[in-house]
Amino acid sequence: MHSKAVEAGGGIFDRDLFVARLKEQTTTTWDVIVVGGGATGLGVAVDAASRGYKTLLLEQSDFAKGTSSRSTKLVHGGVRYLAQGDVSLVYEALHERGLLLQNAPHLVHVQPFVIPSYSLFNQGFYGIGLKVYDWMAGKYRFKKTELLGKKTVEKLLPNVAQHGLKGGIIYYDGQFDDARLAINLAQTAAEQGGVLLNYFKVTGLLKNETDKVAGVKARDLETGEEYNLNAKVVINATGVFVNDVLQMDKPAQDPLVRPSQGVHVVLDKSFLESETALMIPKTPDGRVLFAVPWHNHVLVGTTDTPLNSASLEPTALEDEISFILDTAGQYMTRKPGRKDVLSVFAGLRPLAAPAKGTNSTKEISRSHKLMVAESGLITITGGKWTTYRKMAEDTMAQAIVTGKLQAKPCATAHLKIHGYATPQAMTTYLDVYGSDAAGINALSSQRPELRKQLHPAFPNTQAEVVWAVQHEMARTVEDVLARRIRVLFLDAKAAIDMAPAVATIMASELGLNEAWKQDQVASFTKLANQYLLEAYEPASTVQNKTSQVA
Repeated sequence: MHSKAVEAGGGIFDRDLFVARLKEQTTTTWDVIVVGGGATGLGVAVDAASRGYKTLLLEQSDFAKGTSSRSTKLVHGGVRYLAQGDVSLVYEALHERGLLLQNAPHLVHVQPFVIPSYSLFNQGFYGIGLKVYDWMAGKYRFKKTELLGKKTVEKLLPNVAQHGLKGGIIYYDGQFDDARLAINLAQTAAEQGGVLLNYFKVTGLLKNETDKVAGVKARDLETGEEYNLNAKVVINATGVFVNDVLQMDKPAQDPLVRPSQGVHVVLDKSFLESETALMIPKTPDGRVLFAVPWHNHVLVGTTDTPLNSASLEPTALEDEISFILDTAGQYMTRKPGRKDVLSVFAGLRPLAAPAKGTNSTKEISRSHKLMVAESGLITITGGKWTTYRKMAEDTMAQAIVTGKLQAKPCATAHLKIHGYATPQAMTTYLDVYGSDAAGINALSSQRPELRKQLHPAFPNTQAEVVWAVQHEMARTVEDVLARRIRVLFLDAKAAIDMAPAVATIMASELGLNEAWKQDQVASFTKLANQYLLEAYEPASTVQNKTSQVA
């Protein structure tokens, strides 16, 4: 596979160029090698590169393929953690929430939430708690929490169940596009001088004569080429897969992480009929339920199911889907059913497990955990998207000591993330690209044929596919439809319908053949069907098969 070398926003973000740099530097030593291209790893890469360290990040799949593209899409302090008394985590997350809004306003925005109250006691209880939440945010507070009367709640949430409704509370948190932020963080790290490679799997650790970690063994999954890469410090930031890397260091040690599965279903926007989100802080069985407007759809979740193993492509369990639909139906006048689900996706939270065994996710810490092995391998895990920057700062503070790096201050608290654009300049669906939207528009002007929409139900055009290949290191149809334009997570059937056109454009840009196109469409269709409750094939595919039989 090859790609065209291009310059985006002042920084080169091109896989072939990064591979070439890697080959040029095989005999040199990197300051920092980061294993894992999710939120945590990308945050560490941005921190390390912006301090001036020679930084390499390796991701076995696509950036944010795992947990980091499968979140609830909230940048938040964690109302539920405040209720559990985890004050320090909430305080830290509220501070980081404010910094994220400041540094990536093209992706993070203020989201109003209404908690409907069906008892006056609950309204008072949650009202007091959320006033504390506001106070803890300090200068980074978004807007003031207010108590609402019944009529105001009905106006803000016209589809909320009205029987027994007493009033409600409105409070404000953040919302974002997780996978888009991940891509922008990768681009930011590259602009700071870092080298980042997707589809590059770490297969082992290099050790010196004193049994200290001195680098990694890695394989380019596109070419099969093997590399030995030296480093002063190696950071294991692989989320739910940290145990795999720990086993490379010291086989048979106890797992550091216990994965917990969160499931979300996506519905048509008519189920909420509002730009205000619905939040139920405690369902009858003690869970939290969100219904949040996202990209002109409604995201409903989430579950919290402990699992014993991790997967790159986790699947929702039937009882998780039923729980979300049944519980949402208790709070909505229009009750969603299985036929209404446009997409369902599962993500695994990398929860830092305590030493004692437990099967309750409520007993597992949501705080991040930093560990240094006897070999010098640094592992960072736990935490959440909102606190990715602080996790990276803590990790690099340790890496400076462990790797004996020249001490340099953290520069990320006020570092603008790639694509930075103020809300005043944002007016279309291309706003998630921030300042890069101008480049996509210019591409459409240069090549008018790329203005064609990929699907009548979505505004996305062929130009975005070209942009994803040239500027965002998209290598597969899944990369584009799942993590660059997000359609797989919004409407899996529409994504399947788009796949042939996306494959054709990508093959042209990457110089690939018809066999690659057919394989990509087939594999993506198989994958996308896991996001549906019933298998689906586009009419064109069915007709094509019929003609082949005839």
